[in-house]
Parts: sequence; structure tokens; C-alpha cells
Amino acid sequence: MVRFIIRRLLAGVVLLLAISTLSYMLLYMGSGNIARTILGQSATEDTVAKKAAELGLDQPLLPRYLDWLQGAVHGDFGRSWFTSQPVAEAISSRLAVTLSLVIGTVILSAIIAVAMGVWAARKGGIADRIIQVVAILGFAIPNFLIAIFLVRFFALQLGWFKPTGYVQIGDSFTGWLGTVTLPIIALSVGAVAAVAQQVRGSVIDAMRQDWVRTLRSRGIPESRVVYKHVLRNAGGPALAVLAVQFVGLVGGAVIVEQIFAIPGLGQVSVTATSQGDIPLVMGLVVAVGIVVVLVNLLFDVLQGFLNPKVRLS
Repeated sequence: MVRFIIRRLLAGVVLLLAISTLSYMLLYMGSGNIARTILGQSATEDTVAKKAAELGLDQPLLPRYLDWLQGAVHGDFGRSWFTSQPVAEAISSRLAVTLSLVIGTVILSAIIAVAMGVWAARKGGIADRIIQVVAILGFAIPNFLIAIFLVRFFALQLGWFKPTGYVQIGDSFTGWLGTVTLPIIALSVGAVAAVAQQVRGSVIDAMRQDWVRTLRSRGIPESRVVYKHVLRNAGGPALAVLAVQFVGLVGGAVIVEQIFAIPGLGQVSVTATSQGDIPLVMGLVVAVGIVVVLVNLLFDVLQGFLNPKVRLS
């Protein structure tokens, strides 16, 4: 298992290097006159030239990237061109907020999806068709529409939750729960639909295998066959879908954070991208890339635990 994790970590480092290189080249090649964008159209040519030299934009692209990479390896991603705040500082607090939403969404989605998928696979018939319809609706309805409905109904009409804002979990757990419940529900609908479908299909496939018939012929209770043996074999594909959903949620949370006015990566991502704040955008790219690598590693380890053949492959 240790060699398995080391191989995955090395692959993750290579992936991060490729993502950072490609992103850096694309951002600078498509950014136009960055110094002019920062200073505005009223700035003189001399002022623009001095600003470009100050930012190092008068240097060739490759040495600039290598200089940025050297700093990034040591945790220094530079400063925002517009606020002068260190990039690592600007991202760290917001990343924790976004991850709390995404992790909560994944946990809630996994619980509901496994229950729905197993129920549909075991019952079949009308129960299975209901799950199929619910899953299609979950895919079809965008999460921002669900978020708007939740705000209007549960926050503004019923007054059960705050419509906007965020409370740190360290300040008040109940306050934090009150501010993240609706966003997590809004993000969970699509994830539940995807994972429930995968669990349902995997459980049905597993229940048709000969080894399941053998377990049943030995008189083992059906619930034990399903929850101890079938679900463990069906867990690998479901985990793969859940990992993809996790990665998608990091980006998908941007819109939901805007609707609920949550100070996560959504707000800073929109602002940095629209302003052309390249150091901050690069910091966001690397932060999301690290999260993706670690999440994939975690799900690979879980799959390896469930199925030893994954480790061997």
C-alpha cells in the first residue's frame, strides 16, 4: 500500500507541474497589455513601461515561469497585482470555506445516494422507476435554480435559515450549520443523482454474480449479503463517480457561493479572473490542482482497500 501511495503522489506532482505550466503560458499569452489593464487607459506610456518592468513583464516568458515555479515550490505564490495581499494568504481562508461546503456535500450525497441506489436495486419495479425519474430531474435542474428556490422558500418565506452570509465553525457550530445547510443541499442534488445511478447499476450487476447465489444458498440473510458483500464490491465504481463529483463541486460551488454570499473561492475567482490578476489566478489553479490530486489519492486508496486488484494494477 505504501508503494501504491508513493506512485500516486509522484503522478500527482507531474500532473500539478503540467497544469501549472500550461495555465501560466495560456494566461500570459492571452492577457494582452497587463500593465495597461492595471493602470487604466489614462496612464502614460512611460508609466505603463515602468509598471511592466516592475512586474517583470519585460522579461522572457520562460525565465518568468521558472522564477514563479521556484517561489511556488517554497510556498510563495507572489502578491495580488490589485490588492498587494500575498496570494497564499488570500486563498487559504477562502479555500477552507469552499472545502467545508464540498466535503459536506460529498458526505450527504454519499449517504443519500447509497440508500437510494441499494433501495432501487433491491426493490426494482416502481421503486426503481421512481429513482430513475428523480435522478434525471437531479441532472436536469441546475444547482443555482435549486439554490434560489431554497433561499426564497426556506430562508425568506419560512425563516428557518439565513438567506446569505457565513459563520465560521469555530465561532458557532449551530451558526455554521445554519449558513451551510442550504448551499450543501443545493450542491448535493446533482451529485446524488449521479452516484445513486452508479450504485444502483453496480449493485444489480453484483447481485447477478454466482458468488452471491452461493452466499444465499448457505442461508446468509439477504441484508447481510447486500450490505456486507455486494455493497463492498459495488463500492469501487461508486467511489470513482463520487471522486469526479468532488472535483466538479470545487468549480460548481462558485455560483452557489455567489448566491448565498459565502466568502469562499467563488468570489475571489470571479474577481481575479475578470481583473486579469494573474498571480492570484495561478494561486487558485494550483490550490484547486492540489485538492484534486489529494482527493484522487484518497479515493484511490479507498478503492485499493475495497478491491486489492486496484493496487496490483
